[in-house]
Amino acid sequence: MKYFSTSKKAPEATLQEAVVRGLAPDKGLYMPERIKQLPQEFFERMPSMTLQEIAYYVADAFFGEDVPADKLRQIVYDTLNFEIPLVKVTENIYSLELFHGPTLAFKDVGARFMARLLAHFNKEQVNVLVATSGDTGSAVANGFLGVEGIHVYVLYPKGKVSRLQEAQFTTLGQNITAIEVDGTFDDCQALVKNAFMDTELNAHMRLTSANSINVARFIPQSFYYFWAVAQLLNHSQLSTVVCVPSGNFGNITSGLFGKRMGLSIKRFIAANNRNDVFFRYLQSGDYEPHPTIATYANAMDVSDPSNFVRLLELYGSYEAVKADISGATYTDKQIADTIRQCYKDNNYLLDPHGACGYRALQEGLQPDEVGIFLETAHPAKFKDRVDKILNADIAIPAKLQAFMKGQKQTVPMANNFAAFKQYLIRN
Repeated sequence: MKYFSTSKKAPEATLQEAVVRGLAPDKGLYMPERIKQLPQEFFERMPSMTLQEIAYYVADAFFGEDVPADKLRQIVYDTLNFEIPLVKVTENIYSLELFHGPTLAFKDVGARFMARLLAHFNKEQVNVLVATSGDTGSAVANGFLGVEGIHVYVLYPKGKVSRLQEAQFTTLGQNITAIEVDGTFDDCQALVKNAFMDTELNAHMRLTSANSINVARFIPQSFYYFWAVAQLLNHSQLSTVVCVPSGNFGNITSGLFGKRMGLSIKRFIAANNRNDVFFRYLQSGDYEPHPTIATYANAMDVSDPSNFVRLLELYGSYEAVKADISGATYTDKQIADTIRQCYKDNNYLLDPHGACGYRALQEGLQPDEVGIFLETAHPAKFKDRVDKILNADIAIPAKLQAFMKGQKQTVPMANNFAAFKQYLIRN
């Protein structure tokens, strides 16, 4: 299958070229030339299939023309070696718990898949640049840790990720370098994008991205939407609404790909924190990024989401977007109130991102609908915040405790591309 650029000024690319480049030469994001409609027989069989079986079937629709079947199956099964349970929270609201992987965040799925696919294609030394507002850095760093021929540079905003998140990518060493940028996530993302566009830098070293701009990162996230619906079909026959806590919009776009393939999801809700550029777009039709605001839901602190262009490419018009997606936006106080109330009423512990998803379903579900929200990270990754909200001491899983014992290793960096470029050239 070929991949085209959303900017429409670059030649079509093969899967290997799209994965290795990350960003198209014209600064656009790669999109598959077609999204295959899956047969009804597959959807009828889904409730009796395993997570890995479903994921392989979906993966084959995108990557089967370019990756041998046995290799693709190995990549999928190695990627998804953990559970993704659908947990009932209220009578009509379910949580898709995406925090059972090695770094306890949803990005483990896309990052682990990409690491394995890139290793399959890679023939020479490649340098992975990734900007993170929290969980991307840890998932990518752990997905690529020790992979021969690949070095990962994780750029993150100083003081704007949780202590536990930071420990997951600053204590690894080996082929992982953490760069602590004096700025916001959007600044980190701009440094990465500028690096891809710099001719001298690209002549000096081979670069690719592991953010959701990379097709190998965001497309595999569609797997768990199919799995969620498959599990729900065993519990409810109501129309399904999926609410996605949204920052850079890779996660919800992958779900929309699933809907385009025939997955039975009636509509989506994009839940924002105070960085609500998409919510305001839905109200007016105008896309107007603003300075990023730091919030309790830090992985959603994105004011200019990269994947918005993919969403527009998928739908073609403002009216079409509004037909499938609604929005919601919440303040830190509302997030805290929701965590507190859900724990009191349902004995279910939300993280700040999942709280936005849960609340949007509470407020937006119709009587004939059942809702799934994506619980994107384990609440313990935000322990200081959640403890304060609940006046409690939540337990830290053993996986996280192991990271906290490591020695922090970072490279301080000004929000300056010239300095970042020189660092990469020297190292």
